[in-house]
Amino acid sequence: MTRNLNAELVRLVTAQVCIHAAMAGMRMAAPLLALQQGYSAAAVGVLLALFALTQVFLALPAGRFADRHGLHKPLAWCVAVSCSGCCLAVLVPHYATLCVAALCTGGAAGAAVIALQRHVGRLAEGPTELKRVFSWLSLGPAVSNFVGPFFAGLMIDHVGFRAAFALMALLPLLSWWWSRSVRALPAVELPPQHQRRPAWSLLRDEGFRRLLLLNWFLSSCWDVHTFVVPILGHERGLSASVIGTLLGAFAVSASGVRLLLPLFAERVREWAVIMTAMLATALLFGIYPLLQGPWAMGLCSVLAGFALGSVQPMIMSTLHQITPHDRHGEALGLRLMTINASSVAMPMLFGSAGALVGIGSVFWASGALVGLGSRLAWGMRHQATGSHPPRPPLD
Repeated sequence: MTRNLNAELVRLVTAQVCIHAAMAGMRMAAPLLALQQGYSAAAVGVLLALFALTQVFLALPAGRFADRHGLHKPLAWCVAVSCSGCCLAVLVPHYATLCVAALCTGGAAGAAVIALQRHVGRLAEGPTELKRVFSWLSLGPAVSNFVGPFFAGLMIDHVGFRAAFALMALLPLLSWWWSRSVRALPAVELPPQHQRRPAWSLLRDEGFRRLLLLNWFLSSCWDVHTFVVPILGHERGLSASVIGTLLGAFAVSASGVRLLLPLFAERVREWAVIMTAMLATALLFGIYPLLQGPWAMGLCSVLAGFALGSVQPMIMSTLHQITPHDRHGEALGLRLMTINASSVAMPMLFGSAGALVGIGSVFWASGALVGLGSRLAWGMRHQATGSHPPRPPLD
């Protein structure tokens, strides 16, 4: 990769870290406040589901908006919405306003990642470089899932919930500051039939359908870890800082494996990485509910983060190879919409199942599901990885 590309990636990754960390910190702090105020696990499940609800409805419009306007205009709107949601939680830290803040920060983070992923995908040339740039970009959510919960937990323990929400409100502004100097790319020339094609027509491709399903399996496991670990920690009397550190350890290990992936981009195959991650996650999720101490839970979180963290660059590399250039925003939006549609329903299901048969059963059920789903990754082995079509020059 050229020096200019590396410099732009640094700014884009940092911008993504800031806006996503605001959502990640809220996603850890808001449920803890709800539990402190006496709300049930089911109510916490509803609250967590709202972080994904806005993304379900905004993903496709956000993808099309990014196809038309590029990076800067979509990102400016996301910064404004995310900051407003966090400020509302500062002013009125109650369950109803936490729900509104969840909608704002979740929707803004989702729309921002579509614009950022589309921009980075256009910067790359060829399958190997796609894996490399998406490995670097995927560090954003991984790092932010440490930064947000860790510092929110510290603020809660030492200053209070309002201070934690105020800190989260500052992070989107930093995202705008880092991205403002990134060069805009020329618009992709749209074919005449572009406006007449519904986004759902992308699902006619079998490879794209398989990719979406695999992405759903693995993103559900990430949601399970985010949902179950705070509740397990609360049941075992762990402090907010320790719970934030457990979630942070998961994020740090996910970041670590994504730092290594660019070194092996030419050697690894997308399907092999995905299948290995699914089998490892199934094993770890079977063990996690049996662990009692924070050190053992932390080790299991590290290993799960290492497995799940390797997946997103492979998913994104494959997606950009099998979808048309003028529809990358739509494809990214459709991917985000499908996985977040399940993220709306799944936390409520997790909360109900946890109330009925114990929260540990959520880990076991998810592990069994992702283990069975690994057969789909095996089916990807015949999918072409060198068929990336030529790109127009980026002047």
